[in-house]
Order: sequence, then C-alpha cells, then structure tokens
Amino acid sequence: MSKRLVSAAVLAAFAWLPTGHAQDQQPQQQLGPRPMDEPGHKQYFLPEGFITATGRPEPISRLVGTVQVIHQDRIAKSTARSVTELLNENAVGFMSEWTPGQTSINIRGASTEGQGRDFRGQVLVLINGHRAGTSNVSKLSSADVERIEIVRGPSSVIYGSQNMGGVINIILKTGLTAPGNFVQGDAGSWGLLEGKAASGGLYQGFDWYVGGAASTRGNYGISGGATELNTAWTRYGATGAFGYQIDQDSRIEGTVRTDGIYNAGFRGSSANLFAFDTRYNYSFDLSYLARSRDGQGNLFVQAYFVTDVDDLNNPSPLSALNAPASRTTTDHNRRQLDVLGLRFQPRYKPFTGNELLVGIDVERSWLRSDRYRAGGSAVTQVSPQDNNQTDTSFAFYLEDSQSFLDDRLIVRAGVRQTWGSTALDWTPYAPTLIAGTNPYTATTYSGGVTFAFTDWLSGRAGASSGFRAPTATEIGASFTTTPIGTTIFGNPSLGPETSQQWEIGATANWRGGRFDTVVFQNTISNRITPVTVSSAGGRVTQIQTNSPANLIVQGIEFQTQFDVLQTAGWQSDKGVFWNVFGNGYYNFNMTDYGANPLARTNVATRINKYGMSIGTLFGQTGTEIPWSFQLLGILRGPMWYNTEESLSPLFFPGQNRTVSVYEKGAFWVWNTRAEVEVRKGIKLFAAVNNLFDVNNHPIFIAQDSIPCTALQANQNGACGNSMPGREVIGGFQFRF
Repeated sequence: MSKRLVSAAVLAAFAWLPTGHAQDQQPQQQLGPRPMDEPGHKQYFLPEGFITATGRPEPISRLVGTVQVIHQDRIAKSTARSVTELLNENAVGFMSEWTPGQTSINIRGASTEGQGRDFRGQVLVLINGHRAGTSNVSKLSSADVERIEIVRGPSSVIYGSQNMGGVINIILKTGLTAPGNFVQGDAGSWGLLEGKAASGGLYQGFDWYVGGAASTRGNYGISGGATELNTAWTRYGATGAFGYQIDQDSRIEGTVRTDGIYNAGFRGSSANLFAFDTRYNYSFDLSYLARSRDGQGNLFVQAYFVTDVDDLNNPSPLSALNAPASRTTTDHNRRQLDVLGLRFQPRYKPFTGNELLVGIDVERSWLRSDRYRAGGSAVTQVSPQDNNQTDTSFAFYLEDSQSFLDDRLIVRAGVRQTWGSTALDWTPYAPTLIAGTNPYTATTYSGGVTFAFTDWLSGRAGASSGFRAPTATEIGASFTTTPIGTTIFGNPSLGPETSQQWEIGATANWRGGRFDTVVFQNTISNRITPVTVSSAGGRVTQIQTNSPANLIVQGIEFQTQFDVLQTAGWQSDKGVFWNVFGNGYYNFNMTDYGANPLARTNVATRINKYGMSIGTLFGQTGTEIPWSFQLLGILRGPMWYNTEESLSPLFFPGQNRTVSVYEKGAFWVWNTRAEVEVRKGIKLFAAVNNLFDVNNHPIFIAQDSIPCTALQANQNGACGNSMPGREVIGGFQFRF
C-alpha cells in the first residue's frame, strides 16, 4: 500500500507542474493535426513513416537503425487477440508460443525470458514509451492498440536495460486517434466468444478514450479432429485515456489500463494437463508536453506506475522424472513486479539542422514472490522461482542529430550512462540467502549516418550497443532450489550482459510503394549462464562467459508494401484497390560459440534461420456495398531447439534432456479474412485461420500425433503439443 501511495503522490505532483511561458496563452478550443514539433504529437497525428520509439517523433527516413511499424490498417484487418499474434503475423522474429498465455521473442539473437520476466529479458516491451513490466506479450490484448513500433537492434541509449536485441513499443488508442463509438462481436470454433466496445472523442480541448474487451475459448482442436486438452483460456482488459490541450504550446495526457489472460491451460514441455496460469498487467502513466514559443525547444515528462503479476499453478502429478513421493498435486508460485518511474526529456535546436535530446531516467522496482507445494510424502516447501529483489536505476543520456546538404545527409550519435543497484531481499523458504546490494554501471552508445542518394533511394549505416542488468537470483550470495531439487548458487561478481551491433541498409520509395532492406551483425557477450559444477545433488552456479563464448547473429531483413495498381500506373474509377505487403529475415550466420559440447552443434538455439509473412489485400470502396478480402501467409523457418521435452528413445536415441539440440523444420500457415460493409458503419466479417489445417507447433518437437514421439511415462497426461487446427470466425463491427 505504501508503494502505491508513493506512486500516486509522484504522479499527482506532475499533474500540477507549472506550464511556464505557456500559461499566458489562450486555450486552444479546437484540436486538429499539428506540426511535428507541437505538443501532443508525441503519440498522435503521426503521418505514415513517422515513429516515436526513438524518444522523439521523427520520420523513419532520418533513422540510422531499422524500425518496423504495424499500423492500424493492418491491426484492424487481423483476428489477432493478443500482441503475440500480431507480431507473429508480421514476422517480427522468433515467437516461442509455449501456451496461449506465454510467449518469448527473439530479435537478432537476443531473446525475452521464457516466462516473460522482463527483468531477465534482452528485448524490452514498452507501453506508450515506458517499461511495460513484462516481456510476455501474450498477456497483452490487441483490442486497444493503435500501432506497434519495433526497433530492431540494441537501443539502450534511450531505454536502458533489457535492450540487447530491440524494443517493442505498443502505442494505445486515444480520443484523438480513435474518435467515435465502436462495437464488435464475434464467435468461432471451439466455443470462441469475443466482444469489444470503445468510445472516444474531444470537446473544447479535452479528449478521451474508453475501451474494453473480453473473450473466451475452450480447448482447441487440431488436425484430424482431436481435442488439445488444457488449452482453454479467458481474456479481458480495459483502457482509459484522457488528454487536455492547455494551450497551443502545452498539453497533458494520461492512460490507465489493465490487461490479462486468466486460467490459461499450460501444457508446457511435458504436455501437462493439470497446469494453468493467470497472468495480468496494469499501469498508469501521466505525461506533460510543451514547446517554447519560438519552436526551438520541446519538453516531455512522463511518470508511470506498473504492476505485473504471474500466478502460476504448475503441478507435476504423473511424470516419472520425479519419484512418486516427490510428485506434486499443487505447486503455486505467485510473482508480482511493481515499477515506479520518471522520464525527463528536453529537446532543443541550438542551430540550423541540429537537434539535441537530453534525458534523465529514474526508476525503482520491487519483485516479490511466494510459493506453496503439496503432494507426495517427500514434497517440501522450496523457495519461489525468483529471489525477491529491489532495483534502483538512474541514467543520464544525450543524443544529437545534425543534417547537412539540404537534409540529404544526417549524422547522429548518442551515449548513455546508467548507474544501478540490485538488492537481494528476504525470500520465502530460502533462509540461507544472504541479503545485500550489488551496484553496477553500464555505458551504451549509438551512432550512424543516413544519406539520400536520389529522391527515391536512401542509405544508412549505424552501430549501437545494449545491456541487461543481472538479477538477484543470478547474483544471490547463497542459493535457491528448483522443483526437481537442483541447487542454484548465485555469483555476486556478475556484471551486465552486453551486445554490440552494426547494420547497413537501404530504402527505395516509388509511387505507391516502399522497399527496405538491411544487413546486420549482433554480438551478444558477457553472457550470464548457469553451469553444473557437481552432478551430485545437482549443484549449479552462475558464470559470466568471456569473448570466445559470444553468440553472433548475422542476417538480412526486408520490409515492403505497395499498391499494385498505382505502381503499375493503372487507374480505377470504381474504387478497386490491390495492396501487397511483406516482412522477412534470413539469418545466414547464427553461431553460439559458448554452446554446450553435449549439444552436438554450435548453431544458436531458439532462433528461426528465416521467417516471413506475405499478404495481399484487395477489394472495392467505390460501390454501394464496399468489400475486401485478405490472404496472409506466415512462414515459420527452421529452428534449433534444446528442448525440455522427454522424447522417445525409439525416435530420438541418446537424448540428453535440456542439452541435446534438434532441428525443427519449416512450415507455412495461411489465414484469410473477408469483410463487407452492408450499411454505412456496419460491417460483417469472416475469417479462417490455419486454412490448410496444419498439425505442427512453433517450438515443440513432439506433436499430438500417432505414433507418439514423446516418452509418455515422463509426461503429465498427454503425448505432445500441437498448435490450433483450422479455425473459423465470424462477426460484426458497428461504428457510429
């Protein structure tokens, strides 16, 4: 309760910040599109090709790094219910998709932690530009999302820790971006029921948005008509956003939201029919934006508070991996992370073509867990999966950009210094832990150039670095115990993990289209790795690898979108349109020089060698009944996996579980969606996902199939894991 009172006091203080010179201006009575440097444009009125994920609103053409944007037009044409499904449809990177409620992501070799703990991840998830408190995007709904900006590659200069592979910035809807009223209802296969409602508007300088969504689905079916038990879930969330244009030079805005997935079946690597999770996240942010009268200076201040909860129920009542007396009927682990933060970012244009961003970030977070186990006579209480910890960080950073040659050449560079500390706190059932605080420092950089060769072709080159701070569990001065009895010792001398990247890219624009490609290398070093020091009793310690054990990923990425008719020079006076779009990547080198020799390969694991999404959308608007049809193909490329599954020795002889690496082959999934506007503002739609009823899974080796390739004695009730089969959805949308 005291933390919430503190957060409320900080946020209230910013609500009453003086507006300085802006106070003597007359209030702006009507809101509308404003120039890029105007307050309020931080998240609103962005023209196509502009982003905010770099800490300032600016065109993509000025960036030395690669940014992928999922715009509202793509989101509105999707049946995705979570951010995971949106990212998957747009080939953002490797998506593990353990369950409907748990997903990890890998971008350029850096990954989020499998349980979605953002403090252990290497890819940072943001909501409205601040830390989301989770990297498990499966618990985040797509219902109130305006757009998603993905910075590909390290970006720790602006956002600090957990930025070794990229940033996923989820921008929510507001009354300015989503005015009017909206109602949607749909139903589909396996008992799917979903409803959404939203209302937004503006009045005399005020704007507001209120939205809510709820959905539920039973156990899904797989190819052949079988039911995948323990895959049901319920999801609901709500968002409220407000803004007030104080005058033409200053604005205040805020968002309060909650999101979560409840009682989601968790089959996991042992095809568990008894495990289920509840995971939810809520946050509040308040921002103040202002500019100087001469337009040379801008100020952005944001205070935020986040709570993230993972309530995990993961018993193991059947698996022969545990002796009968050690099998659990209850294993309840609840983890809560609270984050309180402040961002202060003034920008100034000291002279022509130059803009300097100065930033100060202050953040404090508290991680608290508890755990209860029951079952056989040998079951004892053990510590939670994470030691309790308190983190504090302070950072100062600068980023400057300068244009030359009439804006054809842009040079930019930035540096960030972060001072942090991680305190190991008392943890239940871990009486031997020695509480203490470990400080750390990290210096990160970014820099590069862009050059417009012609009106239609530009190039860029850049380099950047990122880091992840060690956790209390990794630095713990004593030990914690996992469910199967392994003793894990911490290492107080650990420092941050780091990454260094370079990339060279080019963008071609033409009438009606755009194509972007980039070649990159990302090197992940100083990796924190658990190493078994004694097989007796399962003694494991944490070490930090040196440079020969780096993980290196080299690859090429592309993005494209074009209007076929406009590109071909054809004109239609009947409103006919035809768009083609695609995203993809190919990692031609993904080498883990620190791989376990028993893995029998040094190919980096849990990374797709290649992946792609391609789609086409065509239809007609200039008719009494407008319509559209979309076809989307998702290619899940080959992936090498050190699976935690127990595989049958008949099919996988000599498996060393969690160490042996197997290649999972590539496969396609195709989705379709059709819409028709039967009356103005009223649409009917129908969709088919997994059109060809493919029986596969993004990560698991053993599918639910005959013959069973898993060792069923070590499972918890089922054979393997298969993704949903052919899914049919139908519904309506009403806008007024």
